Amino acid sequence: MGPFPITQLDARRLRRGLTELEASDPRRAGNVRERARIAALASEDGDEPCPALDRATGLCDLYAARPVTCRVFGPPMRVSDGPVGLCELCFQGASEEEIAACATEIPAGPLEAELLRDLDAATGLRGDTTVAQALL
Repeated sequence: MGPFPITQLDARRLRRGLTELEASDPRRAGNVRERARIAALASEDGDEPCPALDRATGLCDLYAARPVTCRVFGPPMRVSDGPVGLCELCFQGASEEEIAACATEIPAGPLEAELLRDLDAATGLRGDTTVAQALL
């Protein structure tokens, strides 16, 4: 499956979700951190599943904090200023042309751009990241 891009807002949401999971279930949080470490070391072209995904149960350990791509569960999406990503679990065996035919355009609103600018200024973090990098 490989890593998919997420925004810094998604990264912040994931980190907050992991902090909450550490308070309620430290063992599961530790498992997420270990999967993130492994995924971050894997090549970008690898088939390492999302580190938030518990392979034993098939459930997302950070479901309430999942990125936008996961919230809309699957469709390849583009924001007017670039790609957002897609859930490859929904497109196993599909060609790039079939995936592109399902693409949805999401208009980038001024609020998201403003929030990203504020977050960039406050944290110094810029651009897209991955779930694994966000959780490390």
